[in-house]
Amino acid sequence: MTESNTRRLAAGGHIDRSRPLEFRFNGRQYSGFKGDTLTSALLAAGVDVLSRSFKYHRARGVQNRGYADVSSLVQLCGKDEAPNILASAQPLFDGLEARSVNCWPSVDFDLGSALRMLSPIIPSGFYYKTFMWPTWHLFEPAIRRAAGFGVAPKEAPDGVYLDRYEHCDVLVVGAGPAGLMAALSAAKFGAKVVLVDEMIEPGGSLRFSRVKFNQSSAMSWVQQAVHELNMNEQVSCLWNATAWGYQEGNMVCVVERNPAGAGVLGRNWKIWANEVVLATGAIERPIVFANNDIPGVMLSSTVSELIHSYAVRPGKRAVLFANNDCAYQVLPHLAGADIEVAAVIDSRQAVGEHLHALAQSAGAKLQPGMLVTKAKRNGNRITALESVARSGGAASEIACDLLCISGGWNPCVHLFSQSRGSLRYDDDIAAFVPHEACQATRSAGAANGVMPLRQCLESGARIGMEAASGTGSECQEADTPELSDDTFIEYQVEAFWSTTDGARPQKAFVDLAGDVTAFDLGLALREGYGEIEHLKRYTTNGMGLDQGKSANVNAIGIVAKQLDCHPSEVGTTTFRPPYTPVEFGSIAGSQCGAAVMPFRHTPMTDWHMQHGAFMFEAGALWQRPAYYPGPGESMDAAIERECHAVRNAIGIYDGSPLGKFVVRGKDALTLINLVYTNSFDTVHPGQGRYGVMLNEEGLIFDDGVSFCLAADEYLLTCSTGGAPAVERKLDKLVNIEHPGLDVVITPVTSQWANATVCGPLARQMLESLDSDIDWSRDALPFMHMQYGTVAGLPARVFRVSFTGELSFEINVPARYGLSLWEQLMAHGAKWNICPVGSEASHVLRVEKGFLSLGHEVDGTVDPIDLGLGWMVSRKKADFVGKRAMEIRRRHHPLRQELVGLLPLDSKVIIPEGAPIASARGAVDSDGFVSACVWSGSCARTVALGILTDGRARMGETVLAWDHTRSIAAEVVKPVFYDPEGKKLRM
Repeated sequence: MTESNTRRLAAGGHIDRSRPLEFRFNGRQYSGFKGDTLTSALLAAGVDVLSRSFKYHRARGVQNRGYADVSSLVQLCGKDEAPNILASAQPLFDGLEARSVNCWPSVDFDLGSALRMLSPIIPSGFYYKTFMWPTWHLFEPAIRRAAGFGVAPKEAPDGVYLDRYEHCDVLVVGAGPAGLMAALSAAKFGAKVVLVDEMIEPGGSLRFSRVKFNQSSAMSWVQQAVHELNMNEQVSCLWNATAWGYQEGNMVCVVERNPAGAGVLGRNWKIWANEVVLATGAIERPIVFANNDIPGVMLSSTVSELIHSYAVRPGKRAVLFANNDCAYQVLPHLAGADIEVAAVIDSRQAVGEHLHALAQSAGAKLQPGMLVTKAKRNGNRITALESVARSGGAASEIACDLLCISGGWNPCVHLFSQSRGSLRYDDDIAAFVPHEACQATRSAGAANGVMPLRQCLESGARIGMEAASGTGSECQEADTPELSDDTFIEYQVEAFWSTTDGARPQKAFVDLAGDVTAFDLGLALREGYGEIEHLKRYTTNGMGLDQGKSANVNAIGIVAKQLDCHPSEVGTTTFRPPYTPVEFGSIAGSQCGAAVMPFRHTPMTDWHMQHGAFMFEAGALWQRPAYYPGPGESMDAAIERECHAVRNAIGIYDGSPLGKFVVRGKDALTLINLVYTNSFDTVHPGQGRYGVMLNEEGLIFDDGVSFCLAADEYLLTCSTGGAPAVERKLDKLVNIEHPGLDVVITPVTSQWANATVCGPLARQMLESLDSDIDWSRDALPFMHMQYGTVAGLPARVFRVSFTGELSFEINVPARYGLSLWEQLMAHGAKWNICPVGSEASHVLRVEKGFLSLGHEVDGTVDPIDLGLGWMVSRKKADFVGKRAMEIRRRHHPLRQELVGLLPLDSKVIIPEGAPIASARGAVDSDGFVSACVWSGSCARTVALGILTDGRARMGETVLAWDHTRSIAAEVVKPVFYDPEGKKLRM
């Protein structure tokens, strides 16, 4: 059965009554009209409670408008399933199905509301002080279930999101009175203009304004202005499109929801503009008092919009509580909807006669110098309020079912702040306004603190002209409409934030989205969180859905009052994107996979994936095979099989991502010697040497092998993940620290594909291959190279081993990489050649005690710590980090050193990073486990670690800690396989 529209006015509104729409909410059937939002349709049907609050599960209804109404959060269901939808911004459509969130078993009877009885012991910050005993994990499941609102959909939506890019002369954000005038003015200049607005229809505050433009309704003027813009080929208009991020380069991110087009769910626009005009308007803020969140407590502009735009009668008996003139514009709306006005309460002592007259015309008496201190309810809706004189005295009670509140207006400065512009506090409007811009951006109208409508229109026209003045076209001024004075009220406000001092734990909410009260702010101040950024994080005020839209300025005012300072001294928090919630799909757009930071692939990547490789990220955004599981084969089994092949037969791995740089020039050797700790003076063309790089602090930065290609040319290699940092270091050395060096550095990582053939049968296989390379040990010994052809492809071959086995690195130009790989795999089939992933390579390296960036090389050790003291040249006058290393070792001779570890239980794996203690019960850590693997060659687990004075502690038993247990291990030398290195030199 469809619920009737019990509160729908018989006439009026911008809804299309000829187009009824059916929808479901919480399992019940309702009807509305085209042009409704979900909240307006529900309120028209008599539904007051839409959801439950985050922390205390209090009943919440509609309070604000559009994306600022953070209380009306719902879950869309069915084929349109989506979580965390703001109902006040959700257009109604036929078949819409939604339900309330954060409640059980129903929104009207929620067992979670019992939490309000625990509110005295769960104030802001309680989660930092509790759930620590006996263990966090005992509470974690329940807390995670309680956190969050909606449920992520299990199925992908039926449609696509698209990416769009645009460049324009002027981007205007906001299609209210100032934004429309700015767009018209810029278009008159001949500028290319893009106008965006987050609402479905333009007009902003004019949508619920009774003011007359040129003796016609305000919306008539809006429609005329939009028609003029649409007729201009230089203008593009995007409705239902939120500008959610202002980035560098004057680029604004805009998400356009449900645009026209079959199967298109949304578009994510990136718009670069020569000038950005922010006409984002202002958001009405509430006044804080006890129970100010009860359904039926609404902002005055929300009430005006419900009546004027949606023909909804939100109550029968209303009270207005305000501190500014603008709020009085709701009174004619109330009278027109036949809503009795029981009282008009104004916190200001002195109120103009024209406001007395407005109150009287609405049938109410204006009560200046009075405050609403508490709202009362019967069930889930307001039934009365308590008021008291500001000067003190006895409280009186006024019966009402609708309380219209207004604490003034906050200019919407989020995007301006995101553009890195600064803000200042304006006493005239009791809010923060744009101050100094950092990019080519201008603020117009209410967004710039210009509240009166006439000045707002003039501001938009002027700013639009100024923004478009650089286009070079002749100016044709846009006509500013004439306003009728009989329905227009100037804006005067007196700062007033809260009727409670925050000393008592009342439910006087500052941030409705996070259930943050005035008491929470006071508690945070008493506990030492006086900085507004710290207070924000401690209380969560202005975080989450609100993002400071309505909560921030009130919080700043309350804090300033308690600290006895000016709001400008408190300052604002940082506004970060997104300004409003943005669908993840719209950000990803039409791209899938690695889109924002795309992975880098080798020429052989497709082959790896076609042959079942499990891909891992390998640093510097490279993606490479981790292991190649066979049918039904586990990860551990696949890794052990690959290791066995390398140790006993033949393996091949893709080494293309290894960082590679060509260093060329008269001073190439000088730079190489400066970079490495060891000397390269005796390395001749065709020869290579392993080297270690230090940073300026004398700690290992990276390592690698460098080959001398010619007298003035070297190929420097480094780790895959360290390549970007090595490149920055080389550039700094050449261009800043040693600008006189005659040397050129060229990154060539992507120019070469590398197939490394390794294992005891590697030479035998390669010698039978079509090649002019002499693979013999005498012709191509360890740490030497040759040029030639391999499988008919131009190549260079390096004798380098990172596995501890006989290895040949075959490098070919990248375009030949796949061909080389496929020919090697085909030719090596009779030797049972096995592709090897990075996980097996890691095991082989640990067996040999070879170093790995991020494991043993963690930014805290020098070469001597890792047993590489022989690589630190005593003859070289200087190298990067030399002096720092010498000073550190002189003053701190006791160092943590590389050791091997053999767990006494030969099958146990010690987690990487596990701390090491010398004895049970020891408090201080002696080091940590850097790597631990199962070694098939050793038939046991082996580990590497960094241990204080490690080399002097061989044979000692230490304890590695794995959460709640200790693992005993013997300290040994850090080489478990072929300690003399005979196999790699075969």
